[in-house]
Amino acid sequence: MLRDGAGAGIEENRSTMTDDTSPAAPASGPVLVRHPVRPELAGLVAGIVGHRERVDHPVVRRQVAGSLIPLVLSFGSPLDVVDLSVGTGVGRHTSFIAGIMPGHATTSFEREQLCVQIYLTPLGVPRLLGLPGRELAARVVDLADAVPPLDDVLVEQLWAARTWPRRFALVDRMLLDLLDRGRRAEPFVDWMWRQIERSGGRVGIGDLVEQTGWSHRHATSRFTEQVGIPPKAAASLVRFERAAAALREGPAADVAARFGYADQSHLVREVRRYAGWTPTDLLRTEPTTAQTAIG
Repeated sequence: MLRDGAGAGIEENRSTMTDDTSPAAPASGPVLVRHPVRPELAGLVAGIVGHRERVDHPVVRRQVAGSLIPLVLSFGSPLDVVDLSVGTGVGRHTSFIAGIMPGHATTSFEREQLCVQIYLTPLGVPRLLGLPGRELAARVVDLADAVPPLDDVLVEQLWAARTWPRRFALVDRMLLDLLDRGRRAEPFVDWMWRQIERSGGRVGIGDLVEQTGWSHRHATSRFTEQVGIPPKAAASLVRFERAAAALREGPAADVAARFGYADQSHLVREVRRYAGWTPTDLLRTEPTTAQTAIG
C-alpha cells in the first residue's frame, strides 16, 4: 500500500490544504500525510495516514508481515493483491481491510493510489469493528463485506472533502462513532498483548499464561479468537518487526543475539518467512512498513 524505499515523501498537516483531486496532475512520488490519533483511540488505532501517489507505469511492491491491521479507504485506482505467502484475498480491491498478517504479500497498481489508511492494533479490531480478530487474520477482505457500516457513502464523502484535514475530520468522527460498536478484549487478553508488545516479542508465553491464572488451553484459545493468531505466533511476529528495524543499525549476528534468536541462521529464516527476502535484500530494498508509515 505504501512505497518501498526510504525516499518516500512526507507531508505534514501544515501543508495539506491543497486540493489534490485534479485528474490532470502529473505522476509523482508517494506522499504520506500523517494525522495524530485522538486520545480516545489510544491503544486501538496506531496511526492514520493519507497516501497519494500518481504513476505512469504499473508498480509492483512487496509488503512484509506486520502486527498492525490496515483499513484502507480508497478513492483511487484499485489495488491488485498478486500473491500472499500466507492467507487468502488474492484479487482486486479498492477499499479493504487486511487482518493481522503473518506472511508477506505482493501488490500492484496502475495510475493512482489515493486513500486514507487507518492502522488498527489487534485490540482495535474487536472494539471498533465488532469482529473477533480471528475472522480477519491472514485475510484481505473488501470493506463492504467486513464492515458494512463503512460503505461507499463514506468513501464518496472522503473524495468530496478534497483536502486532507477535512478527510481526517471525517475519519475521526467515524472512528469515534465506532467506539460503541464492538466490545473490549477480555482484560487478560488485553494484558497479554501489551506484554508481548512491550517486550518486543521476547516474553516467555508459558510464564505469561501462568500469570493470567487461566489454563494454557483457555488463555491461548481466547487470545487467538480476539487477536487473530496464537500468543506464540504474535510474539514471533512482533520480534520480527523489531529485529527488522534493528538490522539498519548493526550486523545481523548482533541483531540475532539482541533479540533472542538462537543464532544468525535463525534470524535469516525468520526474515525469509515474514519478508520473503534475506536480511541483506531487506536492507537493500527498504520496504515501507506500517511502523515507518505512521512514524
